[in-house]
Amino acid sequence: MLDAKHTALVLVDVQGRLARAMHDSDALIARLQCLIKGAQALSLPIVWVEQYPEGLGPTVPELAELLGQQSPIAKLSFGCGASAEVMAEIERLGCRQLLLCGIESHVCVYQSAAQWLAQGFEVQVVADAVSARTPANHQLGLQRMAALGAEVTGVEMALFELMGRCDHPEFKTLLKLVK
Repeated sequence: MLDAKHTALVLVDVQGRLARAMHDSDALIARLQCLIKGAQALSLPIVWVEQYPEGLGPTVPELAELLGQQSPIAKLSFGCGASAEVMAEIERLGCRQLLLCGIESHVCVYQSAAQWLAQGFEVQVVADAVSARTPANHQLGLQRMAALGAEVTGVEMALFELMGRCDHPEFKTLLKLVK
């Protein structure tokens, strides 16, 4: 189970035209907004990653606006676990549980999960907050991550798991987010 004291949310590559090309991109971005706001309400650290921003452009404004207090970490490797800069941030945070969201399910998200699982991290992939251009590739990515040992969760499931109790001080905040 996720423990808010040991969990970081990792937002992977939700950038420019690529983000808009995802299957049901508007719904994906709305779920990512909910997840980010929920993570912020729970005081989770957020690791914000961009793939080659010079070529793919910046993170979509709907998400970047929520993360205005921090800067994204640029990477060239598809997987975040192969990026020294991303790994330095995760090590600095001391989190061993990684809640993974972003795009694409079968490329950067999958490779990140595979690398982190091999490095001994506990990975949960947020199935309704990751996507691909086609539903088939999205499902393939989820299947491969689960086969490697990643747990598959959803936005609402993850937030309530992190909260743990109905008397949590942010219960009403999270309830409003998911409704």
